Order: sequence, then C-alpha cells, then structure tokens
Amino acid sequence: MNKLRNTLISKGFLAAILLVVALPAAAQNLDPSRWNDTMAGFAEQDRMHPQPEGAILLTGSSSIARWNDQAAKALAPLTVIPRGFGGSVMGDVLYHLDDVALKYKPRAILIYEGDNDTIYHVPEEKIVRQFQEIVGKVHASLPETRIYVLSVKPSIARVSVWDAAQRVSANIKSIANHDPLVHYVDVANPFLKANGKVMTDIFVEDNLHLNDMGNLIWGAAIRAALMPIEIRYE
Repeated sequence: MNKLRNTLISKGFLAAILLVVALPAAAQNLDPSRWNDTMAGFAEQDRMHPQPEGAILLTGSSSIARWNDQAAKALAPLTVIPRGFGGSVMGDVLYHLDDVALKYKPRAILIYEGDNDTIYHVPEEKIVRQFQEIVGKVHASLPETRIYVLSVKPSIARVSVWDAAQRVSANIKSIANHDPLVHYVDVANPFLKANGKVMTDIFVEDNLHLNDMGNLIWGAAIRAALMPIEIRYE
C-alpha cells in the first residue's frame, strides 16, 4: 500500500512539474504574428463569400471558434460574421483587430478572451489593459459600434485559475459599467450548479471545450444578451 501511495505521489508531483514548466513556455510563445496565416484564410473566405457591413462580428478563442459554424443558427435572425480563432488571447485580438473585426465595419463586436490568458499566466492587469485598448480602437474607428464582452467561462480543466479568471471578468465588467457602448455578458453563472461548482456534463473529453449541451447553454446566454438590442437593427 505504501509503495502504491508513493508511486501515485511521485506521478502527481511529476505531472505538476510538467504543468509548471509547460505553461510559462506556452505564455512565452504568444507572438500574435502566429495568426497571420489564419487572418489570410479569413481574407480568402471574404473573397469567396463577401461579408455584409453592419453585421455582428464574433471573435475570440476556441469557445467562439468551435462555435463558428453554429453561431448563425443559434443567433438567427441576427446577421453574424463568425471569426473566432482557437488558442488566441486578448493580445491577439488587439493585434489583429483591423483584420479580424474593424474591416467588416460591424454594428457590434462580440469578444471572448481571458480563458487562455489566465491559464498561460498572462498578468491580469495586462489582459484588462489590452481589452481597454481594444475598446479605444473600436471607438476611434467605429464610434457607434457596440462591444459585447463575455466573462470567462468556468471549466473543470482550468479550475486552478478560476479565481484569476473571475477577477479578470470583474474588472472587464467594471469597464462595461462605465461605457454605454460596452456590454458585459455573463456566460459563467449559466454553467454553475446551485452549489457554485461548474457543471460536469457540458464538456467534451478534455473538460474544457463545450459539448452540444454546453453549446446550447452558451448560445442561449449570448442570444439573451444580444437580442433585446441588436434585433432593432436587422
């Protein structure tokens, strides 16, 4: 029994070491130019299928990217342009804002970031500052465009950084509270059980990305936030 316990402890310790080593390495590899090919791919899609001006632009990390082909149906009859790119962080949206959002001249931009940022240990104040810079650039280029910013969603895989994610969300919510063109969308509470723990049946095997049920909850929360305002502009 002691031998088995020691083996399990050793394996757990090794896994923890590998996690600590891997995360800073990932964080150091956040050069936004790594998405240049993705942006070129979006541009090619636009050449083949031109997008309308005045739509709702959806961008952000994998929770948006994996929803790209479901968003139009989930948010109908709203006109949406899905431009999520999985694995991205807030700084990537900031760097590629012209190509991924502003060039479409959308009436609204919806952003989901902070999930990867927190697991990569990007400083919380940096994430929030980058969001502020995004808001400033949107206001300067498209002064009537509304911005919808989603809270960081909870997940089983990233419970270790949930406190940091909640602080980031709270700071971003504060920005929205002081800007009439910025709307905060809570996609965290819809995924929590009554005891405050994250639901366990809403993820695929990685315990991070949403399954069909999770996507239905996700879509319902986003739809509820967008519809009262955006349906007026269809």
